[in-house]
Amino acid sequence: MGIRIIKLPDVGEGVAEAELVEWHVEVGQSVLEDQVLAAVMTDKATVEIPSPVAGTVVALGAEVGGVLAVGAELVRLEVAGEGDQEVKAAPREALASSPVAPTPLPTPAPAQPVVAEASPPAPRPVASGSLGPPRPAGEKPLASPAVRRRARDAGVDLRQVRGSGPAGRILHDDLDAFLQSGPATAAPAGRAPNQHVETVKVIGLRRRIAQKMADSKRRVAHFSYVEEVDVTALEELRAALNAEKKQDRPRLTLMPFLMQAVVKGVADFPEMNALYDDEAETIERHGGVHIGIATQTDNGLLVPVVRHCEARGLWDLAREVARLAEAAREGRATRAELTGSTITITSLGPLGGIVTTPVVNRPEVAIIGINKQVVRPVWQGGQFVPRTMMNLSSSFDHRVIDGYNAARFVQRLKALLEEPATLFIEA
Repeated sequence: MGIRIIKLPDVGEGVAEAELVEWHVEVGQSVLEDQVLAAVMTDKATVEIPSPVAGTVVALGAEVGGVLAVGAELVRLEVAGEGDQEVKAAPREALASSPVAPTPLPTPAPAQPVVAEASPPAPRPVASGSLGPPRPAGEKPLASPAVRRRARDAGVDLRQVRGSGPAGRILHDDLDAFLQSGPATAAPAGRAPNQHVETVKVIGLRRRIAQKMADSKRRVAHFSYVEEVDVTALEELRAALNAEKKQDRPRLTLMPFLMQAVVKGVADFPEMNALYDDEAETIERHGGVHIGIATQTDNGLLVPVVRHCEARGLWDLAREVARLAEAAREGRATRAELTGSTITITSLGPLGGIVTTPVVNRPEVAIIGINKQVVRPVWQGGQFVPRTMMNLSSSFDHRVIDGYNAARFVQRLKALLEEPATLFIEA
């Protein structure tokens, strides 16, 4: 028998390190060739690492949430034969103490929150019967004026202090005991303080999101611009197109119409469809419009990319958005489908609220946010009429986008959405 070291392989695209997000094996477990050992995450792609040989796990190289460099030790297996040349001469008993060998780690529970029960502090000695509801609800507590004055000065409700004097009268000693125990000790009848504390380790996609959002807020000079849009005519058009129910056409949402508007808008304002490299101090203005669609999944926010929207029609856009959103939610989206956007659209759907301040998806310079639609009275032609209104909440990188141009760009989107026929008129 020998020891075989399984190292983190090169997962491609110049990745130098990866985060361990899940173990599929534990120490002492027998594994087969090609059986999945672990899952690692690089950027926003999760990769499963299979075993190249059969054997028994003797050590794990990292805990869930740890970051490993390519070529670092992932797993040690006991295999038939001599094993690796560099370790076969080392006595098996000395493996754990060897400088190159990681100490075998306890098997972590994959993707499970770490729950810790906080031990309540030891209560101070309290006079018997000094705490808790001292009498039936509504019954006035008995106490001398001096005790009442002390309780009032200390902010104590005497109904929560149990009296030890005659007929339940509250004495100075009872008030002292209550003050020493602290207000947290006294609880309503039938309830006990909840001392439960849950600690959830931030790993995997959630860690990537946290890092990227913090980096964007730290490095991008954000400013937001909000404009209301009358989408009554657009909603009427969308309803009419969906009513046709042709088999080869997907159901239309607001998203493909807004994507069409963005395509036309960036044609007039190409600085919006750009990437800013703040280290090289260069701006890349793209001819192709690659729109990222912020999508909420069970694991966190992902941004699949609809490529070359300028070359797609309305139903093609709707079909591609639906396909990518489903792939993202099911964890099937590839790295290529999650990278390469030049401008992003984000929406909270029916939870969209009145106004949002979306975070720019760096290195992009603009993000368009959709808020919820509301039917409300609007003054029009000398009278109030019901109109379907919606706000666009957009954010920009003020380092490269001036406020005036951002406002003009959003006004262009507004004009296109309020007159939806213009979306289909070629320039």
